[in-house]
Amino acid sequence: MGSNNNVVFGDEESQLSCGTNKVQPCSSTPKKSTIDDEGKKPNFFSFSERLGVPDFFSSDVWRASIGELLGTAALVFMLDTIVISTLKSDTKMPNLILSILAAVIITILLLAVVPVSGGHINPVISFSAALVGIISMSRAIIYIMAQCVGAILGALALKAVVSSSIEDTFSLGGCTVTVIAPGPNGPVTVGLETAQALWLEIFCTFVFLFASIWMAYDQRQAKALGHVTVLSIVGVVLGLLVFISTTVTAKKGYAGAGINPARCFGPAIVRGGHLWDGHWIFWVGPTIGCVAFYVYTKIIPTKHFNAEYEYKHDFVGVVKALFGSNV
Repeated sequence: MGSNNNVVFGDEESQLSCGTNKVQPCSSTPKKSTIDDEGKKPNFFSFSERLGVPDFFSSDVWRASIGELLGTAALVFMLDTIVISTLKSDTKMPNLILSILAAVIITILLLAVVPVSGGHINPVISFSAALVGIISMSRAIIYIMAQCVGAILGALALKAVVSSSIEDTFSLGGCTVTVIAPGPNGPVTVGLETAQALWLEIFCTFVFLFASIWMAYDQRQAKALGHVTVLSIVGVVLGLLVFISTTVTAKKGYAGAGINPARCFGPAIVRGGHLWDGHWIFWVGPTIGCVAFYVYTKIIPTKHFNAEYEYKHDFVGVVKALFGSNV
């Protein structure tokens, strides 16, 4: 596993069948070289090829999405169980224990899903991978839909095994910005301000991509470090961000940075109620963070990422193809 020289968060074909050290990853669409016969300049792709439309009709992509569905379901169930059990225990620093256990579980689940679909189990990874061009936007859409369905199944599984009192108290581990709590003069809303929560989502998402996912996208680092090390770093960084976001705010009612919209979506669908209050933050914040990370990848010198030529599904290439530009 450590010798695999493909990016970690690619599609399932780049993990299992490519066996190549070229920058251009494999996809389920017919493969075309990014370099012409003289090896001097890249070929041009149509808009449908850039967008990866054939992926919608590929049985391999849909079968790979099952791994994303089940991986996200397990993630939601296990993370929410950890949240409940940790907060129910009389520990002095439950957020520290929660962060450590979250890092371990995320690492294990990523290792389990990588050979199947590339190991995303998070819309943030799928969307940013599509922007960079490691996977097509079509594949990302399929994966994100599977992740959302998996999150719902994970929340339903948790609801089936916990008591009603725990469900009411912990909201099935959903993402919250504020909650209604009893006050001296009646119920009051406690939590974090909308702007603060949004900025935390943006910052934490960018740091997550910059500090860990970047290693998976850069095949040189992925090859040098190996899958186990890279995925362990991803888990540790996520655990640290959970700890930081819950510690620096220390506000009752705020569940910490989501950094995974699907994880927040599943419990909101199943539990409903106040989980929808400010739910848009857990989608808009990560989206902005992903775009900011993509801009960063376009600013840095090309020799430091993706060698000389861009990925086939790179977002700028998709836009150029849409307007018929070969520039």
